[in-house]
Amino acid sequence: MHDNPDAAGRTVREVAEVAGILWDRGWAESNAGNITADVTGEGIGTPAASAKERVLPFPRPYGMLAGRSYLVTGTGRRMRDVARDPLAHATFLRIDDDGAGCVLFLPDGAAPTLAPTSELASHLAIHEALRARGTSERVVLHAHATELVALTHHAAFQDEATLNAMLWGMHPEAVIFLPAGVGLVPYALTGSERLATATVAAMQLHDVVLWEKHGVVAIGATPHAALDRIDIVAKSARIWFLCAGAGFEPAGLSQAQIAELRAAFPGRG
Repeated sequence: MHDNPDAAGRTVREVAEVAGILWDRGWAESNAGNITADVTGEGIGTPAASAKERVLPFPRPYGMLAGRSYLVTGTGRRMRDVARDPLAHATFLRIDDDGAGCVLFLPDGAAPTLAPTSELASHLAIHEALRARGTSERVVLHAHATELVALTHHAAFQDEATLNAMLWGMHPEAVIFLPAGVGLVPYALTGSERLATATVAAMQLHDVVLWEKHGVVAIGATPHAALDRIDIVAKSARIWFLCAGAGFEPAGLSQAQIAELRAAFPGRG
């Protein structure tokens, strides 16, 4: 594996920056939120990770990820702490050559009991789908964006088409940067294979997926790119709530205006 410690350092710094933003936004209360980044070839194990390592078996194999390396925020860790000291609250893992488990490389200063996020199943399943697609996306970000969780409690927005029509209508950026809209996954137990499977299915068509009554997950080429996508969706939701809270139904962009945006900005997203 080609080592590139500078690249690994950039990824760690950006994960820390995004973790701080999630905390500041109120999108990562307590130990909520998690981030994984594919850092294959970025110097995992040297020098960012020490000789301390543990083996972790998987409930099912991830063959497409065999031999790859990931930076993973730790379970039970606060995003505000990840922002302050990322290598004390995140771990590196290298997937075994058969994809059936991984070796955890614990950075110096990390607690010996540090374990990957409880949402690891969903993250790995998404990374596997991204590898299969051959995309440049390498980051998976999960947060509890308040406005988006609130939307999933609204009966009208349990329908994906209705949800996306509203989100596109609230703000041009949603049309330009998320032309496929968002996916919606019905409630499933956090950390479960059922949640992972449903999320991967939704990610075949979308870069952002809402988890009903739970949160949102997004992919991106970088941690900030994944955050940008959540930010855009949350802005649309916030506009809708502001209008509703003020007692009026928002007009929304017209179909002609949305079509004009799509024609003017093809291929964005």
